[in-house]
Amino acid sequence: MSAGAGTRPGDVVGYYVHHVGRGHLHRATALAEHLAATGGPALTGLSSLPRPARWPGDWVELPLDDGDEPASPTARGRLHWAPLHHDGLRDRSAAVSAWIARARPRAVVVDVSVEMVLLVRLHGVPVVSVVLPGRRDDAPHLLGFEAADVLVGFWPAQAHDMLHGVPFETKDRLHCVGALSRFAVAESSQDAPRRTGRHAVLLAGAGGHAPLPAAPGAWTWTVLAGDGWVEDPFSLLLSADVVVTHAGQNALAETAAARRPAVVVPQARPHDEQATTGSVLREGGWPAVVLDAWPTDDEALEKAAVLDGRDWAGWCDGRAVDRFAEVVLGVVAR
Repeated sequence: MSAGAGTRPGDVVGYYVHHVGRGHLHRATALAEHLAATGGPALTGLSSLPRPARWPGDWVELPLDDGDEPASPTARGRLHWAPLHHDGLRDRSAAVSAWIARARPRAVVVDVSVEMVLLVRLHGVPVVSVVLPGRRDDAPHLLGFEAADVLVGFWPAQAHDMLHGVPFETKDRLHCVGALSRFAVAESSQDAPRRTGRHAVLLAGAGGHAPLPAAPGAWTWTVLAGDGWVEDPFSLLLSADVVVTHAGQNALAETAAARRPAVVVPQARPHDEQATTGSVLREGGWPAVVLDAWPTDDEALEKAAVLDGRDWAGWCDGRAVDRFAEVVLGVVAR
């Protein structure tokens, strides 16, 4: 479907979806479905990813802007990715500019890219910028935060210290809407029948890998990683006595929505993204045992198993998409 088809100019909101990682697309799809169901403005996806089957509106598939041996990609440290003489970057930027000129959007959500925030804002279009956890005090991040109209973080307001190095005046524009799961929150921690014996689900991600404990002991394992990944892992999460996971936003949101206690092993990511989340979980009284490495025995599983998964309610209450929509519609209405 062509961008803007079936809509009047000004009825449209854009959503830029970064093509690396699943969380960006899950958030965009949740918002698109919510706006479609509630009579909100049409949401147009802008991404190098192909259009998802569930996407209810228009989709503009952008050229990829990655490649080998880029020339001066950071503009002397002011940007994250703007290599010189790069065909993909030029074509990508031109496609977004052409869509803005054609659709005349009321606002664009950027999830995530400093360069896209600046490009959209230079067209005079308001920007809702998704913010990730971690230390974001480098010059490009700060520039992007300053250029955005509002910022959205997908963690609860009571999860303090998820964002480091950002001035207080910037945090005043930050809306913490809570973790957004693509699955409905479990009404009860017993929503799915348990397996015989202790059952652990390893949630390492579609491209992830984690070793099983050398001596599994009394626990049986279901591995959701690499070739074992499934698109809909929720029934397996519900069946787990403990979920063993990295500290990515999407994995934690789905674990919290399933109301299962967790063993969380933050992985090395730029800007200390997962390490920051792990520190907050460790200090905040959430139903999680936080480790520095994947467990090699049953000890951490046993510690996690006695925690009450219902305590995830403050992390993921099932209403994050409603609050996200309120933020976006507030910008549109200005």
